[in-house]
Amino acid sequence: MTATFTPNNNLILPTGWHRLSPIWQGGEGVVQQGLPHAQLAPAWQLLLLGDGSPTRHLQLLTGEPTEVDVIDMSLIGMDLDNAPDLIDKVPGPRLRRQVWLRNASGQRLAYATSWWEANHVDEYLQNRSLPIWASLARLRTELYRDVQGIYQGTSAALEEGFQETGPFWGRHYLFWHHGQPLTLIYEVFSPFLTKYLGQF
Repeated sequence: MTATFTPNNNLILPTGWHRLSPIWQGGEGVVQQGLPHAQLAPAWQLLLLGDGSPTRHLQLLTGEPTEVDVIDMSLIGMDLDNAPDLIDKVPGPRLRRQVWLRNASGQRLAYATSWWEANHVDEYLQNRSLPIWASLARLRTELYRDVQGIYQGTSAALEEGFQETGPFWGRHYLFWHHGQPLTLIYEVFSPFLTKYLGQF
C-alpha cells in the first residue's frame, strides 16, 4: 500500500526534520539510571525512558486509537541528515519518514522521525500510514527498543505543529531485530500529555 500524506494546519512539507534545540540532554547512562524526580516526573520517565511502545501508551492514556499522519518520506541515501550519531548503525541507502501521532479526535500527541534501510523498508512498513508499532505487531516482529538519548529542548516548528508552547521532551532509540539495527527513531512528545501524566 502507499503512504497517506496528510499535511495539517497548512504546514509546508519539510525538506529537513524537526530536531530539538537542546536545553538539556542525557545519554545512555542517564537513560539507564533515570532522572531525579525534581527534573522529570516519574510518569513522564515511564513514557520517555521505558522500552514499551509509545503508540500503545498514547492509546492507553487517551482512550482513543493512535493514528498517524505521514508528512514526509524522503530518500536521503548515505546522508547523515543531522540525525543522532546512531544513524551510522542503519545500513544505507536510507529513507527518512516523519509523522505526527494523534488521537482519533485529531489532537497531536507526538512527532517522530525514523530512518530505515531504503531497500528493506517495505518489508516492515507494508502500510506506511500505520503506526510503526501496529505494522510490526501485525508481522509478529520481535524487537528490542534500545533508548539511547533523552532531550529537553525547543522548536518553533513543533510549537506550531502541536499548538503548544515548549520546551518539549524527546528521545531517540534504535529498534533491534535478530541482533541487527532495524531503524533509528527520534520522538518528541506534546505538552498536551500533561493532561494525563501531570506536569513534567
